[in-house]
Amino acid sequence: MSLSAVIVDDEQLARDELAYLLKNAGDVDVVAQGKNGLEAVNLIREHNPDLVFLDVQMPGLDGFGVIKKLLDKKVPIPNIVFATAFDQYAVKAFEVNAVDYLLKPFDKKRVAQSVQKAREKMDSTGGSSEKLETLVKMLGSQKSQAMKILLKAAGRLFLVNQKDICYASIADGVITVVTSGATGMEGQSNCRTLEELLESLDENMFWRAHRSYLVNINRIREVVPWFKSSYQLRMDDKKQTEVPVSRAQTKRLRELFGL
Repeated sequence: MSLSAVIVDDEQLARDELAYLLKNAGDVDVVAQGKNGLEAVNLIREHNPDLVFLDVQMPGLDGFGVIKKLLDKKVPIPNIVFATAFDQYAVKAFEVNAVDYLLKPFDKKRVAQSVQKAREKMDSTGGSSEKLETLVKMLGSQKSQAMKILLKAAGRLFLVNQKDICYASIADGVITVVTSGATGMEGQSNCRTLEELLESLDENMFWRAHRSYLVNINRIREVVPWFKSSYQLRMDDKKQTEVPVSRAQTKRLRELFGL
């Protein structure tokens, strides 16, 4: 029986390599490829594949975010093989429900083993969505510590902890992220929208205070009353930047801090 498969990875070379190895694995039809999490969700809904090879570390919506989106939208979850360059993710997460995980660079024998595991699992349904939901919740509670954000600054690429992010803003389609403290830095995210950036952040820690600003609630230094019953937020960066709160979000601000 031929298996239909979707490959999602933000690196073209990784997609090409995996597609080549799957072609040699026999009876696997790669029906689509995607380069980010949003494409993954759409491709899975469109093709309903037997098997998805899903990269964990992708900008914006990561591999676990894809699973969460599918669960939220009540889309049937296909067999998932997670791909990662980082062993720490594999150890704690994939044994919960993933068919398998592949460490990069890919190995021909391991890819064939993953396909075989998927075949064996095709007959045994039941409990997979529940187990994946448990996995997503478990990872969500650890997300702020485990997941890092990639920033470009001064021609270099930096990985920063979520808890160190002070705020993010967007202007002319470019997202700037500022980290906290006297030694804080400023860099650009490769996300295209603040919505996409928020998908990769801990939703309990970050808040869309304004259509152009995303703030870390724990990095608000002061709430400053402004004109016409509005507010600004003085942030905990070295410039003590003042971020506006939109009228639509003023109620949320009052709820957060009991104003």
